[in-house]
Amino acid sequence: MSAPLTTGIGQRIAILFRPNDIQLVSSLLTDECGPSLTKYPELLERIRFAVLKLSHGDLNALQQAIDLAKSDWRDALVAAGFADDIKAHESWWPEDPKATPK
Repeated sequence: MSAPLTTGIGQRIAILFRPNDIQLVSSLLTDECGPSLTKYPELLERIRFAVLKLSHGDLNALQQAIDLAKSDWRDALVAAGFADDIKAHESWWPEDPKATPK
């Protein structure tokens, strides 16, 4: 069973990753960072936000963050700063690493 990605997750993927990587990132989150981690959709959303935040738009860092979450999802929440507030992830918006500095 898989859990679809929410609009919020999709928006943040589009900011963080190049268009060519969006499908891969989406697949990684769906396949490796899904219901096997938790049966609670709200918690799964927090975990997915956490691994995206920890990735900083880098595919290797995303895989490392997913591996961390698979080992213990609480560590991923702590590392991303989402452990103490169950709504903290909702206000996180990544800076666009693809944007050119002015």
